[in-house]
Amino acid sequence: MAATMLDSLWGLVSSAHLMAYMVLAVGVGLVVGIMPGIGGKLSVAMAIPFVYGMDLLTGAVFLLTMHAVTGTSGQISSIMFGIPGESDDAATTLDGYPLAKKGEAARALGASITASGVGGIIGAAVFALMIPILRPVILQFSPSEFFLVAVLGISCIALLSSGRKVVKGLIVGCLGLILSTVGMDPQTGTPRYAGEMLFLWDGISLVAALLGLFAVPEMIALGARGGSVATVRRAESTFSYRQLLEGVAEVPRQWFLVLRTSVIGALIGMIPGLGGSAAAWICYGHALQTSRTPELFGKGAIEGVIAPEAASNSKEGGSLLPTLFFGIPGSSGMAILLGAFLMLGIQPGARMLTDHLEIVWSLIWALVVGNLIAVAVLLVVCRWIAVLTFVDGRLLAPFIMAFIALGTYVSAFQWQNLIVLVLFGALGNALLRGGWPRAPLVIGLVLGSEAEQSLDLALQLDGSLFFLKPLSLVLIGAIFSVVAYAIYRNSRRQRLWRSPEPGR
Repeated sequence: MAATMLDSLWGLVSSAHLMAYMVLAVGVGLVVGIMPGIGGKLSVAMAIPFVYGMDLLTGAVFLLTMHAVTGTSGQISSIMFGIPGESDDAATTLDGYPLAKKGEAARALGASITASGVGGIIGAAVFALMIPILRPVILQFSPSEFFLVAVLGISCIALLSSGRKVVKGLIVGCLGLILSTVGMDPQTGTPRYAGEMLFLWDGISLVAALLGLFAVPEMIALGARGGSVATVRRAESTFSYRQLLEGVAEVPRQWFLVLRTSVIGALIGMIPGLGGSAAAWICYGHALQTSRTPELFGKGAIEGVIAPEAASNSKEGGSLLPTLFFGIPGSSGMAILLGAFLMLGIQPGARMLTDHLEIVWSLIWALVVGNLIAVAVLLVVCRWIAVLTFVDGRLLAPFIMAFIALGTYVSAFQWQNLIVLVLFGALGNALLRGGWPRAPLVIGLVLGSEAEQSLDLALQLDGSLFFLKPLSLVLIGAIFSVVAYAIYRNSRRQRLWRSPEPGR
């Protein structure tokens, strides 16, 4: 196996043909990732006609590299303007955008880009290490475990809401769960709360909801307020490479957090159906839970940028595993990639471990090399990206709003999603003005439908006692631990607020 691994690496880097396509894929993926609402899934779908007729390895490397690096640049709009590029990047917005407002956009970009690249490499390494033991790991997860992992992600609502906002967070989270029921009933196949509106039969567009909740309110506030995104201008200039390097240095300084969240993200990616959104939110909650300064989260904590970015990119390596070896897409993006792989002649299954192991290793190395190239490119062009935070918001807001509308439309090519964008924009603006958290609504919306579908299947397969399975008991223990810690942390803070200061 070691010889095959090294031969695949040498075959990749020594081929000018393959490296040229990889560089092209990195460039296209980075540009697409910056554009809110487009993301990796649509870019892969649009690129499939261009790889038709390519040889098997070249086409697969091109598509996988392009899909992987969109996550590396997707956090740029989240940090710069509070606009999630994809649902995976929404968690980064919570702390990345406050850092940009403080004039620390370069520091946030340096940390997020480096963490994303390192996460992608660790995700590929986890995939490689899991090859000898992959079958038992994947087959242990049934719908029962899928449901409980989704509930674990939903329980992060308690962690993301602190102090007196716990009740508000739970209310908003419940609203997200309610909205997740819009669409086709997973048991009967009949539309719920959708009527004759066909565009709602697949559920509320996550892209439109995210852009409406996060992007529209921030652009309204920025345009009304005037001035730049960065409300604090650093003395050393609008952009400082020293500040960028400070962000890069945060990743080795937080190496254990990066390692933990990358491994968690890769493992979540191996579970079909959960995807990057669950990985990012679960790891954001984990970072908050283990931080020594949880009160800084939501106000510009660098850990809140590093954790979700490492997780959302590492899950690409994890989600590739069930896609290649079981033909089960680990995420919606991998579902499109699976179709492209089949078109190119890659047949997922056990033969990938026996007859075509060199292709598997080539794809693993493509993840590693592609992420290294993407990080190097983005760290160089950061200078021209970060200065946008110092441009007058009244000039930027109209153009960004146009891109928001365009991204919403092209995500599904349905004009009705523009109405969803407006409605969620109004809701997000009301929540922002009222001081209500928006992140719990996203968690409920993202994980609610997945939890419902998994629960239906679990009840059909295992009955009402599905929670007594050994792995289910472990996950239930993790859920109760998260909730108990959140209650303890909030009650402790309230005692500290009420206690008199010394000397009084």
